[in-house]
Amino acid sequence: MIRVFISGSMRIKQLDESVLSRINNILDKEHGIVVGDADGVDSSIQKYLKQKSAKSVRIYCTGSRPRNNIGNWETKNISTTSKPGTRAYFTAKDLEMANDCDYGLMVWDAKSTGTLSNAIELLSRHKKSLVYINKAKKFVTVSDVKDLEKLLQYMAPSSLEKAEVKLKLKTQIGALGNEQTQMFA
Repeated sequence: MIRVFISGSMRIKQLDESVLSRINNILDKEHGIVVGDADGVDSSIQKYLKQKSAKSVRIYCTGSRPRNNIGNWETKNISTTSKPGTRAYFTAKDLEMANDCDYGLMVWDAKSTGTLSNAIELLSRHKKSLVYINKAKKFVTVSDVKDLEKLLQYMAPSSLEKAEVKLKLKTQIGALGNEQTQMFA
């Protein structure tokens, strides 16, 4: 079964009709869905999936129980040695979702480093993601480094600077670019 990792910015509480349409396509094709337990996009996705009576959903959380599991779906609890509440603690579940999926659907505010990191993780695993840029009301497919660079153009300079500090974007892009160049050499 194809699995789609759906994630997004915690600041986004309302899902655009374009995103809901994509989720409907995923459900119509009977693909599995993996989603986190955070507030914002994760909980909004969960509410919509419950409304649609979705069955093939797995909620990922770090620790013993999810913060949100609105549909009482199966959970996958991820163990980590990182300190609870830290970025590394919550990133552990995102890395596992990136491993367990085939594709990603991201809903992004053009600021969230967590959502951006998820798209980068998928790219590093040679998996595509479709990123919905909420303010621009536009989808961007991320399937290679050039696509990632296009996606970054939607960020304000201050958000890009923060992402560079948190994610070491230049280093990651360089590594991904070298890997893709070697694939075709």
